Amino acid sequence: MKIKFIDRKTGKIITETPPGEGYLKLLYNNPFGKMALLPLVKRKFLSSWYGKLMNKPSSINKINSFVRELQIDMNEAERPSEDYISFNDFFYRKLKSDARPIEEGFVSPGDGKMLAFKNISDIHNFFIKGRKFTLEEFLGNKELATKHKDDSLIILRLAPNDYHRYHFPYDGTPSEVTKIKGRYFSVSPYALAANFTKVFCENKREYCTLKTHDKGDIIIAPVGATMVGSIIETYTPNTEVKKGDEMGYFAFGGSTIVLLVNSSKITIDEDILTNTKNRMETFVKMGERIGN
Repeated sequence: MKIKFIDRKTGKIITETPPGEGYLKLLYNNPFGKMALLPLVKRKFLSSWYGKLMNKPSSINKINSFVRELQIDMNEAERPSEDYISFNDFFYRKLKSDARPIEEGFVSPGDGKMLAFKNISDIHNFFIKGRKFTLEEFLGNKELATKHKDDSLIILRLAPNDYHRYHFPYDGTPSEVTKIKGRYFSVSPYALAANFTKVFCENKREYCTLKTHDKGDIIIAPVGATMVGSIIETYTPNTEVKKGDEMGYFAFGGSTIVLLVNSSKITIDEDILTNTKNRMETFVKMGERIGN
């Protein structure tokens, strides 16, 4: 299985080789891997242990090779590589204020590869393996699930080389965060293809409701994954925010942000929907328009 996505700016199809690709294939495509390793990596202690390693001063030795191998543009970062005190400090680095222009309309909350579904029910035609995805199981709230049952759903997958802070996609007032304990399955396409529902309904996750003046309520749900030691919120609940304001960040690892938006008030851009129907992710950056 090759991981391919469309670079929205150039229209080119790019093949992604994520860190640990062979390891992910072993976990999700190999019966021995599933039996022997998957029960281990999905447990909290492994991700927490690795997260602690990435906080140690000695972990700075990993930064330069990581930047070089994954071709990360450090000209966008507020600080140069040598200014970080740990690998995690570098990993959730801030960018310069002009690195991500905030465009008109409804924008992406972060950098990453995006899938979008006009209606939640469309997911079942895309991820056909495993048990059926339900919003009630994902949110852990029957009343909220009923309210958003006809929403559009957006999945933004952050690879380890992506910018790992996430932001509000629209003006509004965010609620307190609801935290849901869970495991740490990978969010790689290998894992999603094997069992989408298991990844999103069993992983550690949290969500808030962004109340807007003209687009209804928007659910923003960061989801943890293998080797993500923590999800850190940096906003103040019940205080008005502007589109592009920071919401939080992920510590080391891959991760995902799920958005639920009112399909009668927000129209997702057609190219992203079409790419999804063609089973292709679309690479977008934080602040880039993804709907209106």
